[in-house]
Amino acid sequence: MGNTIVPANSPEQNRFTTISDFKTCMRRHGEVEFSWNGNLYSITHRGNGQISISAAYREETEKLCNTSDEVLEYMVGSDRLRDVITQVTVLDRTI
Repeated sequence: MGNTIVPANSPEQNRFTTISDFKTCMRRHGEVEFSWNGNLYSITHRGNGQISISAAYREETEKLCNTSDEVLEYMVGSDRLRDVITQVTVLDRTI
């Protein structure tokens, strides 16, 4: 029996259509990689219940948050994530 290869989701399938969609993803401990204005960002969950957001591979930009609303206040460049979450290019997300 051969292996089944499941294609990755398209950017359109990965995108967040609403803020509520993003909050649901966070509530379910989703992990997200996205780009905005040419910069990569990563959102992960910590074992202590906190949510980590940062510019990818730049630990000094990390912010630990207790809620998805706090994550949405993170500045991605000169924009607040809440204002652009439905416009970012989601490269990968687990939920």
